[in-house]
Amino acid sequence: MAEGQGTTLFTPSLEAMAHVKSADDDMLTKPFLDVCRLVLPVIDKFGAAMALVKSDVGGNISRLEAKYNSDPSTYHLLYNIVRKEVDEKTAKGSSSCTNGLLWLTRAMDFMVELFRNLLEHPDWSMTEACTNSYNKTLKKWHGWIASTSFTVAMKLAPDRKKFMEVIGGTGDITSDMEKFCASFPLLLQENHKFLKSVGLDDLKAS
Repeated sequence: MAEGQGTTLFTPSLEAMAHVKSADDDMLTKPFLDVCRLVLPVIDKFGAAMALVKSDVGGNISRLEAKYNSDPSTYHLLYNIVRKEVDEKTAKGSSSCTNGLLWLTRAMDFMVELFRNLLEHPDWSMTEACTNSYNKTLKKWHGWIASTSFTVAMKLAPDRKKFMEVIGGTGDITSDMEKFCASFPLLLQENHKFLKSVGLDDLKAS
């Protein structure tokens, strides 16, 4: 393998991102969920600090995937899942797929912000980077209990240098993280925009 051609833990998700949109520029359900699933191995390397995030993300991917698998032709476009629930007036339920998509998108917002912090603040500890990104993204949607659990978990964040080595693999981790932080937020913003258009982007944790 030529120099600079190695892979990082971000490589699979970066490759998968190229397939998320249809020819008509619509968000495809399965490819979007695949990208999110490919972020899980990165989340995994945070260990105990991200156990809550990992189970939340995994659960929401599974919920949306089950809906997709129940009728792939109807649900091949991601927002069709939400439209159907809006029509059926079930979208606001805590176990709805709309709620799943909203929290999945928010968790990914948090991860992107965290990776940005790691890129932009080389002097920050991992706990600082995690806490700052949490305060900017998820905190306002969480109640006191969730917020407290999160703050405690952040104190378990791994050593930054070791973490970067582990996720870096044989590739250029800075370059891959930059690419991820440039491309993935565009998809997440689209989710927020759509959810906002149906009045469902500001649901708080129950």
